[in-house]
Amino acid sequence: MAEFKLPTETVELPSKGILYSEENPLSSGKIEMKYMTAREEDILTNQAYIQDGTVFDRLFKSLIVSKINYDDLLIGDKNAILVAARILGYGKDYTFTYNGQQETVDLTKIEDKVLDESLYSKGQNKFNYQLPHTGTNITFKILNHKDEQSIRNELKGLKKINKNNSPEITTRLKYMILAVDGNEEKKDIREFVDNFLLARDAKSLRNYAKKIQPDVDLTFFPSGNESRVDLPIGLTFFWPDN
Repeated sequence: MAEFKLPTETVELPSKGILYSEENPLSSGKIEMKYMTAREEDILTNQAYIQDGTVFDRLFKSLIVSKINYDDLLIGDKNAILVAARILGYGKDYTFTYNGQQETVDLTKIEDKVLDESLYSKGQNKFNYQLPHTGTNITFKILNHKDEQSIRNELKGLKKINKNNSPEITTRLKYMILAVDGNEEKKDIREFVDNFLLARDAKSLRNYAKKIQPDVDLTFFPSGNESRVDLPIGLTFFWPDN
């Protein structure tokens, strides 16, 4: 049988690799991905993967050619992989219905958020922020895939204890915050988030983290609308309407 070789493309990461340690392959700011095959379509339609919420991660792992530790991927960089996977699988035109009207977005026109690189230290995923209302100094990081998995598992465990308990905001903050006024003890950070972090300070911290987080701009202008809205993304993102 003839030897087949799938074409690949290089994907630029929104983080430019700045937040990864120098020895991490992701510090190059690029990854190589292959075009989608029928095997990947099997992944997308696997009901077990869909139900347990792992379908996209399994798809991305199958498409990434570069030798990386998938757990290290920052969430914004994963969003760039999401867009690239869709383009490599079904092309650049994403057609969908929004508010009863058909819309088409050229996915190759999606841009990375502009980074203020003065806020970044090469090889360090660590940022400082002073809470505006209490003056508390917070050290925090941008979450990666491993963090997201840990958060998901913790929330599942809490749900088993109390099905009405859904502390997603505080749980995410506990994984994001690295130190409070220089104190790096995990138990103290958790106590601070649960008992002393004001709601308005928590919101301010989340907004700042979102502002500086490397990511792609997953918004668009609906027809007849002057404001951008979030691009609808779900399983149908990989199954074009046309």
